[in-house]
Amino acid sequence: MLNKNFDNYVLPTYGRQNVSFTEGKNAILMDSEGNEYIDFAAGIAVCSVGHGNERLTKAICDQVSKVIHVSNLYYIEPQGECAKKIVEMSGYDMKCFFGNSGAEANEGAIKIARKYGEVDGTPKRYKIITLEHSFHGRTITALKATGQESMHNYFGPFPDGFVYAKNIDEIESLIDDHTVAVMIELVQGEGGVQPLDRAKVQALAAMLKSRDILLMVDEVQTGIYRTGEFLASNLYGIEPDVITLAKGLGGGVPIGVVMTSKKNIFAPGDHGSTFGGNYLSTAAANEVLNILDELKQSGELDHILIYFEEALNTFAAKHPAVFLEHVGFGMMRGLRVVDADTLAKIINAGREAGVLVLKAGRNTLRFLPPLTITKDEINQGFSRLENAMKRL
Repeated sequence: MLNKNFDNYVLPTYGRQNVSFTEGKNAILMDSEGNEYIDFAAGIAVCSVGHGNERLTKAICDQVSKVIHVSNLYYIEPQGECAKKIVEMSGYDMKCFFGNSGAEANEGAIKIARKYGEVDGTPKRYKIITLEHSFHGRTITALKATGQESMHNYFGPFPDGFVYAKNIDEIESLIDDHTVAVMIELVQGEGGVQPLDRAKVQALAAMLKSRDILLMVDEVQTGIYRTGEFLASNLYGIEPDVITLAKGLGGGVPIGVVMTSKKNIFAPGDHGSTFGGNYLSTAAANEVLNILDELKQSGELDHILIYFEEALNTFAAKHPAVFLEHVGFGMMRGLRVVDADTLAKIINAGREAGVLVLKAGRNTLRFLPPLTITKDEINQGFSRLENAMKRL
């Protein structure tokens, strides 16, 4: 019965697990059968302040009781406030455009690059270099920017101008007179929780700056304290020209942002969004930013990040034949699993034992818990994962 409506009315774009959740509290979810789960997935890094957060709930309800949406033809006060918070918390001198998702934010970034490459209305530079195993979204252009050939099946012809580097070392050799930008994830999420080398990223940033080529950083998953700092760009010590955000910013309310130091790149009519940055999404984002900023400034966030890392290391050390490597930063972690079949079994056994974990790449067990997760919830989660391992 659980799947009946989906089978009859929803396009089969996901391989859904046979569970439906009805309520949650921080890192705990309850399903329709009354079973509880520790959530180490957070809606794929979206529920940054957990489930049922009282402050976020109040902020949303207060805003909904007043006005949910007008349009960007008028000033939306919480949108301006949200842009100010993001810019100040990032430490970069930028301006923001608001959309509804990470894919839309990356589309905005690509449009910024393309316009930057024009001279007197003529496209002089248009090529954008991305990395193999990257993921930048599901829209046609963002999908073409994604450096995974398997994701390009069926949906062509695609927009021209995307070039894929095998790794960060190859990027410079691919630059030509038509190159306008390089787009990277500092930690490839869907590509297997794969961090880029910090020194190499810094060298890349310096080289691109010297050649007037934009550095665009996709922080859809790494942003909003997911790696421990507000942005992974802060952690890497670079100053990108363009940054994209989404996932954890709204705490579950859809929102996306492209921010850029090229403050005057767009003129009225160059870009737009019906729903982007409306009262509901930016009121939610403002409260999420308040909550997480307080958590960071108090030291609690750093403390819980260390606790989670230690718990994950302890768990992995008990199963050296299964887990080959621990990768990632902050609350964006992964364990390389010996093979894809074992990974699938761990995820399924985990759900049956009452803990939710994710897959990344071919063989990485991915952990993206709420940033507000408690020590007790962490302990429960790994205890349940231990039970799951016994079922294999």
